[in-house]
Amino acid sequence: MRCPYCSEADSKVIDSRESENGKVIRRRRECRACGKRFTSYERLEESPVFVIKRDGRREEFSREKIFEGLCRACEKLPISADTLEKVTDRIVFKLRENHSREVKTTDIGELIVDELRALDPVAYVRFVSVYRKFKNPKEFYSLLKGLLQEEEEKDPGEAPPA
Repeated sequence: MRCPYCSEADSKVIDSRESENGKVIRRRRECRACGKRFTSYERLEESPVFVIKRDGRREEFSREKIFEGLCRACEKLPISADTLEKVTDRIVFKLRENHSREVKTTDIGELIVDELRALDPVAYVRFVSVYRKFKNPKEFYSLLKGLLQEEEEKDPGEAPPA
């Protein structure tokens, strides 16, 4: 495994853990050359899943695209990369569990929306505004109004900030 900092090929494994019901092994490594630590993941290679885009095109499923989308939605928020990895794992698990060889981008998007809604309201609004292609402030207002109403229902004694 090459070090992402100095590209040296010699590293030692410090810790290994299973995740995703034993389908993934997370390895914490230390580079023998520069001493920096990094994480690698060993995953079972499964049969390819294809994503059906909105315009009908098909492309091979990419776990990295989900993780990158989550990172963009959570940029500058206090959410760790490990948390985003776990969210990505849950989304991929649900996709593989519910679909065989093909999945629509809308199905992936809705799983991401559901996860972000539970994770962080700002990340949720960011993602939804791009995913659903908001065109005007009324769409933002409608989404925020719904979120505020949900918050009031959870804690009716606290008024929303003015």
